[in-house]
Amino acid sequence: MAISKNVKNALNNASWVRRMFEEGEELKRIHGEENVYDFSLGNPNLEPPASLKKALKALADHPIPGMHRYMSNSGYSDTRKIIAEYLKEESGLPFDEKHVVMTVGAAGGLNVVLKAILDEGEEVIVPSPYFMEFKFYIENSGGEIRLVETNDDFSLNLSEIEEAIGTETKAILINSPNNPTGVVYPQTSLEKLGELLRKKNQELGKTLYLITDEAYRRIVFDRIQLPIAFRHYPHTIRVTSHSKDLSLAGERIGYIALNPLCEEVDELISAIIFANRTLGFVNAPALMQRLVAPLQKNSVNVREYEEKRDFFYKSLTALGYEVVKPQGAFYLFPKAPLEDDVAFVRELQSKRILTVPGTGFGKPGYFRIAYAVDKRVIEAALPGFKEAAEKYRTRKG
Repeated sequence: MAISKNVKNALNNASWVRRMFEEGEELKRIHGEENVYDFSLGNPNLEPPASLKKALKALADHPIPGMHRYMSNSGYSDTRKIIAEYLKEESGLPFDEKHVVMTVGAAGGLNVVLKAILDEGEEVIVPSPYFMEFKFYIENSGGEIRLVETNDDFSLNLSEIEEAIGTETKAILINSPNNPTGVVYPQTSLEKLGELLRKKNQELGKTLYLITDEAYRRIVFDRIQLPIAFRHYPHTIRVTSHSKDLSLAGERIGYIALNPLCEEVDELISAIIFANRTLGFVNAPALMQRLVAPLQKNSVNVREYEEKRDFFYKSLTALGYEVVKPQGAFYLFPKAPLEDDVAFVRELQSKRILTVPGTGFGKPGYFRIAYAVDKRVIEAALPGFKEAAEKYRTRKG
């Protein structure tokens, strides 16, 4: 065999998101891009804020000598200081620059964290539905994913998490706002999760980590205040990026932040910096580190995503789709009108509507819609959603 067995198996179970996106590219070639309604990929369609563009122009006009060279593997000191100050203000905890490591996006950050903490065969508990790449990230570091079901409204099922924790558990990985559901885990859930993990640490005689993927943390609606997980558990590691809040998905810039109250924080920081280097990331993009540092409180106009959420949610529920109303990110995760979610997604595809089956997120019977698109795309796709719903409603009748 020319390639590794692990990679071959992974390719056979490759991301449905990418698969649908690539099939969509072929449909666009045949029918024209304006006649294909692509909700497959969570690719931000808003432009970065004017403040970033202004900073980019200033840096281009007045470059800093040596600004494109290597720096410390953890990133520029001044960038990490600014982020640490933001984290201190946000959480009330004593963050400083050593608690921040700049990364190649959240995906790079997650791989770095998992490489730093996992031994062969150790488990990472992940609530389902979940972003399918988590599985590959965990396996990249020799770990094993342990899926647990969420409640009917996709909130955390703490009983399921408690039952799943065992001697091989090393971490719990949560994603809020969530991809694919858009659900935000409330403060009460994080408080109870923190209490549960403290109890399990004592029972097992070891430290369990809470890894929070917060790539969508600024994309929240209805005036919701996103809870700060750091406040509820000392062994929390935040991984985030500016792909969504500043619409910089292609620039691959993010960071890891470690709770300064974590008992083994210095050793963990050293391990993360080592993993950042040896995984080949070396350091995060230099130019982007300089640009995002002062923009920690900035974001794109989230209201635009919220308006699309409101319009799409109202339209789909009026057509008879069952949907948990998302509180953040830019996804809807409706229940498919038939049990076979893949077949239903293919039905939508026949109407040139591209979505992703829930099977790709560990939740058969549902499908994901990424609405980071122009509103005209949503409006043009609604007749197709209506036809598909009526077709299967008629069959059930």
